[in-house]
Amino acid sequence: MPSRSSARLAALTVAAVCSAASAVVLTSPAHADSVRIHDIQGTTRISPLAGRQVTDVPGIVTATRGYGSSRGFWIQDPAPDDNPATSEGVFVFTGSAPKVAVGDSVTVTGMVSEYVPGGTSSGNQSVTEITKPAVTTVSTGNPVPAPVVVDENSVPDAYAPEGDTAANGSVNGLTLDPSAYALDYYESLEGMNVQVADARVVTATDPYSELWVTVKPHEHRTHRGGTIYGSYDSQNTGRLQVQSLGPAADFPKANVGDTLSGTTTGPLDFNQFGGYTLVANKLGTLRSGGLERETTRKQARGELAVATYNVENLDPSDATFDKHAAAIVNNLQSPDIVSLEEIQDDNGAKDDGTVDASETVDKLIDAIVAAGGPKYDWRSINPVNDQDGGEPGGNIRQVFLFNPERVSFVDRPGGDSTTAVGVTKVNGKAQLTASPGRIDPTNAAWTNSRKPLAGEFVFHGRTVFVIANHLNSKGGDQGLSSQYQPPVRSSEIQRHAQATEVNAFVKSILDVQKNAKVIALGDMNDFEFSGTAKILEGDGELWSAIKSLPRSERYTYDYQGNEQVLDQILISPAVRRGGDFEYDSVHVNSEFNDQISDHDPQVLRFRP
Repeated sequence: MPSRSSARLAALTVAAVCSAASAVVLTSPAHADSVRIHDIQGTTRISPLAGRQVTDVPGIVTATRGYGSSRGFWIQDPAPDDNPATSEGVFVFTGSAPKVAVGDSVTVTGMVSEYVPGGTSSGNQSVTEITKPAVTTVSTGNPVPAPVVVDENSVPDAYAPEGDTAANGSVNGLTLDPSAYALDYYESLEGMNVQVADARVVTATDPYSELWVTVKPHEHRTHRGGTIYGSYDSQNTGRLQVQSLGPAADFPKANVGDTLSGTTTGPLDFNQFGGYTLVANKLGTLRSGGLERETTRKQARGELAVATYNVENLDPSDATFDKHAAAIVNNLQSPDIVSLEEIQDDNGAKDDGTVDASETVDKLIDAIVAAGGPKYDWRSINPVNDQDGGEPGGNIRQVFLFNPERVSFVDRPGGDSTTAVGVTKVNGKAQLTASPGRIDPTNAAWTNSRKPLAGEFVFHGRTVFVIANHLNSKGGDQGLSSQYQPPVRSSEIQRHAQATEVNAFVKSILDVQKNAKVIALGDMNDFEFSGTAKILEGDGELWSAIKSLPRSERYTYDYQGNEQVLDQILISPAVRRGGDFEYDSVHVNSEFNDQISDHDPQVLRFRP
């Protein structure tokens, strides 16, 4: 789209040649009487002609892209072979606005290349292209090859083959089996004209004018119209990203549960921001599903309501304070304690040594009061400058908001950015050595990452320990559509170390006081079924309370068509015992195109 950032578009084409392709360097041309598009595409992900010059390859122009860095056009052979593994379409990279039109019959002479969007280190699959082209127009106004219909009957239920162990788990050299695996099916259509019909939106339109649909209406559907990601073996094969070749202003502003009614048609591309993508030259008509933001119930007098909410890099320059306040007051019903993640310092991303966030927090508290909520008090600990990751200069941290009319905070001095909080025994009960305090902040597990914030609260005379977390992000993990199957989740190494630290701290509380009420909550950046969650839960020290919800309701985040859990509230046995608690994932952000954060807040209500 013309308004799409050039950086994201450049990633589609400006990348390193993948290793399998760069190893093939031939100089003799392949002549038109023997080479057609299906010969270029071949039966694996890597062209057998990669690095080779081809001459007078025929095809009909099906679409053109004249904006950004990935400029060029797609051609498709109107005389396909009978092998379903070989695509009949290919992208011709021109680097400038193409001089052909849809319906032109052309011949192309150029170099066959395999480009990896995002570079080889990303692990992404490659895109087969013809580069440095010389194009001859044979005729104009020809009919475009009919689109291949992509639907629940055509896409296999299995997601991807196991990668070749001799190639470090890559699937690049494996013969495509489009009848068995979804990724093979989509690869067999790379560059071809495809079509989806009456496709339900499963990830809302983002700021880059892209959305996700599903071609499998019944695949792990939620009652709100999304698709649940419930395990590592449940990648959801019907997901497909949709972009447009038309003006960005015309792209639909869709929410989850809406439908692109009618047909959406265009070439099937691959990019680093989601893998296989239908780049539409014809978009269906948006039909609203009527999705509305959720509201949780108000806690009873004797219930303590504890929430976690990632406010996505909030700093005083943002225009979202009133909306965040309205969400806390109206949708979350003013919880007694709110753990906020991604509170930035008072000048946001300006990297000048500022670490204090008083202006940021006070501005949010004032907005909450203006929205009709309580006058929250707050506690936090400033990080060491540029040591907690996140946006450079932003110094994100966790902050406790609490309603002093309902709950009190136990202030115990000694907590700072580098001093570890501990646990002592006083009159047979557990106490924090500092409140607030940070858990082992100099441990290598927290390098360039947020340190957990521990606090001691009292509600109706009963002590509750709360630990606010924001664990290491998933940045650097290979995507689900990676050439490596299963993908490598490299970020888990640090996150597992962090989860071990948090569990050990909770255990130290329970070793002193077996019936202590402990809550560890926040943006865990991992799923409720993940190894991270299992380490946090340990041998029963904690339990992720989102698992009390039906499986179809377990999500806090929507990523590439998969609704998933990243934010969690984990509870100790004394809180869980008897099931006298209520959990709610309050969907106010993740499913909407006008979200103010990409995370949904979570609320736990219980009687201490």
